[in-house]
Amino acid sequence: MQKLIVALCLSGAAAYVAPVAPSAGSKLAASKDEVVALAEANPDFLGKAIGFWDPLGALDTNFWGLGNEGTIGYLRHAEIKHGRVAMAAFVGYCVQANGFHWATKMTLGGLDWPTGTPPEQWDALPVASKWQIILFVGILELFDESIEPHYMNGRKPGEFPSFSKAYSEGVGVPHPVPFDLFDPFGTVGRLLDTEEKKARGRAIEINNGRAAMLGVFGFLSASKIPGSVPVLTFIPPYSGEYMIPFEGNFHMPMVA
Repeated sequence: MQKLIVALCLSGAAAYVAPVAPSAGSKLAASKDEVVALAEANPDFLGKAIGFWDPLGALDTNFWGLGNEGTIGYLRHAEIKHGRVAMAAFVGYCVQANGFHWATKMTLGGLDWPTGTPPEQWDALPVASKWQIILFVGILELFDESIEPHYMNGRKPGEFPSFSKAYSEGVGVPHPVPFDLFDPFGTVGRLLDTEEKKARGRAIEINNGRAAMLGVFGFLSASKIPGSVPVLTFIPPYSGEYMIPFEGNFHMPMVA
């Protein structure tokens, strides 16, 4: 699991692909006024105490000529995506830190799962395993970007396209895929069967994702700077480099 978690954390770079400008007259996911209303209606502490908070003026920007609404769609999708990655990373860190792993061997060659802290386990993986995970995540990113309507041009931000629907329409995947990514058994769709429930579920997901992003960075900070997070003094120190995920596998030549 830790392999997948770390690779997902690295997948954010794949999201920064210059998208196609939305067509004129298309209905985008949200305007600035709708985002402000969404923030102010958030029932959590931040929503009640702060409401709308945009110190950098991000919602007034215009990325790649997309227009204001297209840029908002991009930013909202990026936040939801990174929140999901962080939730998976938080759970994965807790699971791996306690020594849990799959019952099978790690590789077909019979290698055992690495031991140590979660970042040390990543460092100990064979380089082929790392590339395998990154390739898988990259395929998911390409699929998300290629399916219409785009999340900046009509699709709701955070909504990952359905594999089965894409296949039935002849786009995205060359063969049937039995399970969708975020709701493989249709459980979420059955539970969130009204627009009110869906809206509440989206708000909960965003809030949990934001909390998870802070939690993951707390783990990383505590492992690199002991005592920097008073409530996480039990996190073992890590001597490696988080920003060099292939450290020990290969090295780039130094340029004078």
